[in-house]
Amino acid sequence: MAVKFYQSENQVPLEMHKVRMIQKLSLLPVEERLKKIQEAGNNTFLLQNKDVYLDMLTDSGVNCMSDNQFAASFQADDSYAGSATFLRVQKAIKDVFGTPYVLPVHQGRAAENILAEAFCAPGKVALMNFHFTTTKAHATRCGATVEELVNPEIALVPQSNEPFKGNYDLNNLRQRIDEIGKDNVAYVRVEAGTNLIGGQPVSLENMLAVCDICHEKQVLSVLDASLLQDNIYFMKIREPRCKYMEVADIYRLLADRFDLIYFSARKLSFSKGGIMTTKNEKIYKDLMSFIPLYEGFLTYGGIDVRTMESMAVGLYESLDMEYISQGPQFIEYLAKELDAYGVPVILPPGGLGCHLNAGAFVPNMPHNQYPAAAVGAALYIAGGIRGMERGTVSEQREPDGTERYAELELQRLAVPRRVFTLSQLKYCADRVKWLWDNRELIGGLEWTEEPEVLRFFFGRMKQIGHWQEALAEKFRKDFGDSL
Repeated sequence: MAVKFYQSENQVPLEMHKVRMIQKLSLLPVEERLKKIQEAGNNTFLLQNKDVYLDMLTDSGVNCMSDNQFAASFQADDSYAGSATFLRVQKAIKDVFGTPYVLPVHQGRAAENILAEAFCAPGKVALMNFHFTTTKAHATRCGATVEELVNPEIALVPQSNEPFKGNYDLNNLRQRIDEIGKDNVAYVRVEAGTNLIGGQPVSLENMLAVCDICHEKQVLSVLDASLLQDNIYFMKIREPRCKYMEVADIYRLLADRFDLIYFSARKLSFSKGGIMTTKNEKIYKDLMSFIPLYEGFLTYGGIDVRTMESMAVGLYESLDMEYISQGPQFIEYLAKELDAYGVPVILPPGGLGCHLNAGAFVPNMPHNQYPAAAVGAALYIAGGIRGMERGTVSEQREPDGTERYAELELQRLAVPRRVFTLSQLKYCADRVKWLWDNRELIGGLEWTEEPEVLRFFFGRMKQIGHWQEALAEKFRKDFGDSL
């Protein structure tokens, strides 16, 4: 239940925690910010963290752990086999999800790799509500193709009142399974909190219907639960069926219906590492041999044991609405602030972060000048804020070398949980508003170094023209000696 303020004009999300450790930040002058983003090839991934004021790149592995998580890490058992730490993680998974079979992996994309190795091959099709960059890269590396089955008239509309834009188009799902043939469907994956379209959630009703279709058609159902705690928050406040359900009951219901669940513990549990879990012994045994091959022994899967102890505690904490509400509530606050300023953002707000609609920021910029990346570079110049490009740069080229243009050009401003103060979010909103008011200065980018795979991680670009210098000069004119 949200806390209400007596004076309505003071209504803001309320932190349900107190800060007990700090990390000093640095805000460089605008001239240095201009230099740093150009040295980084206009790729925010290549910025040094010491040169960033607000790191809103991701919520992966940068959330603040609780005091109990840090305390638990000191009881770690680093035995290679028969580790008591693994038994505690296994118990936490059983208590939270109700699934008896647990395979640890070093992070979420390691689970995606195993998923692809086990089930993807030439001629196979992986069906998804929407793809994630690494999930798709692993599937296509193994020869499979990926199809997205959200309803584009709902999911790809930047602003609407639709509460669950991440839902599958169920009729389309049935039709595609029949057309492809069940033996050629690698798996049907539900991403709880569709990352690339604004962290948009999936309803419980839709998830269960997907499982019913998969069971009827005899194809594998997979839940990517990395953003599940955000998704469950949205279920609780947007879906009447879930309003009076306990969070734990939703976890159990989903785990009972999906054939396989995996997640990045860098997101779910706020630690690091990852997990694959199932109630199906055959699936467990089919996947088990990949763990020592790619990750480590079955009791640690490439994860540091202190981290595993923190994961176990974090999983229990993910059942607490006062914990899981913090991300979505602060994201909603930032999105509403920006919307009130007239800045185009994805609405309703999803989990993970606030998403700027870069396509509307620079509507006349062609896709091949990479609007979302350009807005991200401009935002760093404007405020030392590091976001993440979630547009065409995050796609991969087609086999013939042509660009696959993103359905949405987004600049993601992730809000790591329990990390930023309200004044820092207000600073972010202020600098985005200034950039919006000066958006006519933003120009495009072009490649100087373009890797073939996952180019958004380490590719480099340069500005077209000299628009970045003009933006920095305008900042100095408007803000004077201020940082």
